[in-house]
Amino acid sequence: MSILSKISTAADERSARLAGIALMLAGICMFSFGDALGKVMVARYPVNELLLLRAAVPLTILLTLIWRQRAALPRLERPGLQLLRMVLSTAEVAAFFVAVVYLPLADVITYYLACPIFVTALSAIILREQVGWRRWSAVVVGFCGVLIALQPSAQTVSWPALIALAGSFSFAVLMIVTRSLRATPDIVLAATQFAGTFSVGLVLAPFAWRMPGLADLSLFVLAGCISIVALLCTNRSLKLAPASVVVPYQYSMIVWAVMFGYVVFGDLPSVATIVGAAIIIAAGLYIFIREQQLGRETAVSPPV
Repeated sequence: MSILSKISTAADERSARLAGIALMLAGICMFSFGDALGKVMVARYPVNELLLLRAAVPLTILLTLIWRQRAALPRLERPGLQLLRMVLSTAEVAAFFVAVVYLPLADVITYYLACPIFVTALSAIILREQVGWRRWSAVVVGFCGVLIALQPSAQTVSWPALIALAGSFSFAVLMIVTRSLRATPDIVLAATQFAGTFSVGLVLAPFAWRMPGLADLSLFVLAGCISIVALLCTNRSLKLAPASVVVPYQYSMIVWAVMFGYVVFGDLPSVATIVGAAIIIAAGLYIFIREQQLGRETAVSPPV
């Protein structure tokens, strides 16, 4: 936590944006690892149980930190948005794991990687962020790379697919709301997200429960620890930089998907996956270089 707090004191806007990009990349790496674990666990246990145990572990770990910040809880900024954010986070996580039960992981990730398109549009409309045509073009090109790499199957008109798409949109709105709550402590943002999924899991898990063994419990603990790191990184990223800048870096998920798919499931990437990943990386690097250029132009511009 102290490291993330120090990052928030970046000397200028350009440094803050670059730090935000780096944290988003780290968060996406952790989320991808967690998704691979979730795919393994959801084949063995009901989704409701996965939601409960996945959230219970982080809440237990964060209990001391939450208690230290208890005085700030009654004074949280914009309580309505805080509640909306918790609902969106719970819906997004539940939608992902429900969809992945019925659809190939590649298809679900395809829908979720539509999130930067939603965020870019919503950040311009709701947050009034300046999104130029170059960034729009890079986002669209990146999404084309996703389609080339993942090649969605013919199951695109099904209710699981609609659930995945709804989860993607919920995640996009979640990013926008998080950007609007920059004054909220990171630990509170993370805790409310885990509290939402824990509550849903607590209510629904008793209807379908399978007692996990010691080995699987250790995987649930690992998944919970990974989710803490991932959430703290992405939440801090959205505090440091505009959502339309950092969210397109979610496209890096395809790179991790190839790596974890090979290591965990033995899947070898196709030529299409390699070509698509190259396009995605190129689009992300273009946005990164463009942000550096804009930062230098701002630094040398005379005051008006």
